[in-house]
Amino acid sequence: MALIDQFTVQYGLVKKIDAFGYLDYLKNHADEPRKHGKVVLVTADTPLKASRGEGKTTTTIALIDALRARGIDATAVLRQPSMGITAAGSKGGASGGGKSSLSHPELIDWGLCGEMAAIENAQNLLVSFAEKAVDEGRIDTILVPRVSEVPSRSLRQIAVDRGKGDVPERVVLTPTCELMQIVVLSHSMDEIAERVSKMVAGTKDGNPVTFGEFIDLWRITGILGDAVKPAQTETVNGSPVYVHCGPFANVSLGIPSLVSVEMACALHDVVVVEAGYGADAGAQKWLDIACREYGAEWPAAAVVVTRASTWRDDPQLAWRYPFHVHRLESLGIPTFPLVNLWDGEDDQIDSLRDTAKSLDFRNPIIGNLFRDGGEALAPQLDGFVEALDSANNATRAEASNAPADAADPEAADNRASHKGMGLVEDVKWIAENAYGVPADRVLFKFGFAESLAEATELCNGVGTSIDDLAIVAVKSPATMTDDDSAAADERTVTLKKVEPHLGAGVVQVNLTTSLTTPMPKIV
Repeated sequence: MALIDQFTVQYGLVKKIDAFGYLDYLKNHADEPRKHGKVVLVTADTPLKASRGEGKTTTTIALIDALRARGIDATAVLRQPSMGITAAGSKGGASGGGKSSLSHPELIDWGLCGEMAAIENAQNLLVSFAEKAVDEGRIDTILVPRVSEVPSRSLRQIAVDRGKGDVPERVVLTPTCELMQIVVLSHSMDEIAERVSKMVAGTKDGNPVTFGEFIDLWRITGILGDAVKPAQTETVNGSPVYVHCGPFANVSLGIPSLVSVEMACALHDVVVVEAGYGADAGAQKWLDIACREYGAEWPAAAVVVTRASTWRDDPQLAWRYPFHVHRLESLGIPTFPLVNLWDGEDDQIDSLRDTAKSLDFRNPIIGNLFRDGGEALAPQLDGFVEALDSANNATRAEASNAPADAADPEAADNRASHKGMGLVEDVKWIAENAYGVPADRVLFKFGFAESLAEATELCNGVGTSIDDLAIVAVKSPATMTDDDSAAADERTVTLKKVEPHLGAGVVQVNLTTSLTTPMPKIV
């Protein structure tokens, strides 16, 4: 029996894996055989509309099927989708489609693996404890929001009559909540408990009060017993896939749990990680939060997915896709453009290749992955596999103290932590590097300075510097700047408000257009 089987249980039609236990065992048994898989990041063009995807999951599934057909031990780590958006029909489900789909998509799209419900229940229980704390006089304001998988705009801002005056509360989507961020970033149940204890329940006479001051943490961790375990399923072609946490990179982290990726790297040679929405959202957060601040593995390669229509049909927005591809290349990540064709677009392949060549891309990967699956990709992956082999050689060189590209000072700077950098300075760095807007065109909306001052005071009240928190940019999924159709020298990014999540160790900064309770377009 394989070691991982000792940490795996059947959970309906899928399996659940105790990643915490497995990784802890490996840490304490250094001689135990394990792999050191290389991470491949699948991200995308910025979509034309917030409610439509470019095909990241479909591409991810087709890619691992194609790699395995070439004899490479590849797997994928996907994010658990938000039922209220994907299942309601707003956009494609987060389980691929056609020949590039999971074997049990209904389990993923409809939340039947349980993670979302458990996290929702746990955070709502925290709010109930906060309400009780108001009754007991421990706090007089509630700062942690309730959450729901089914969005309701009428509940974004509410006031609860508690008999002694109204207490403001609010509701956000489950994927955007602080407890989801905590589960994504934590490596043990003890760490989750410690992080929950640092969550700010509310204030008393203007001073922050954390949950650790008045609740028994086992009440929360007990609810999360199964939610912290990645689900294992497979593609329709039998390739292994792990699903855990983290959708919505526009308003939260938008990445799978760090332990699910680390676990997959211990089991497989290539691990394809899906990051949410466009490269300005999911890829930015994998690189700048997961890798830069939490030690996740730097990608050995990246794939940037687009539709032909997104890339070329709107001349005013055509700059975004090349920006994403070249930006990732500039970070030393071999980046492969992939065009996800729809029916009737096969006759565009030659012109798409010509356009890619004119933009100095690597040879693009093009195919109808819904119709043809991994069979469309396998013959086109020579350059991709060569890049992975080079990454493996570089890793071996590092291990033997031989010179390697990763020793490049510029590459090291790309990966260095930003903790201690001023929040505004850090956001300006993100705007310039991820959105192409220089620091002098980052604007402050009226009220931003007051929001920053309040957030800074809240952090100081619990002995934390706001500058030591990782920044989560909260933005529209369909835009990189205030107006992407503006001329390059006129694009701006406007900072709107600041919200610390002290348990998660992050601070959310709202910019451009952003909603934490979006509504599905039900079709």
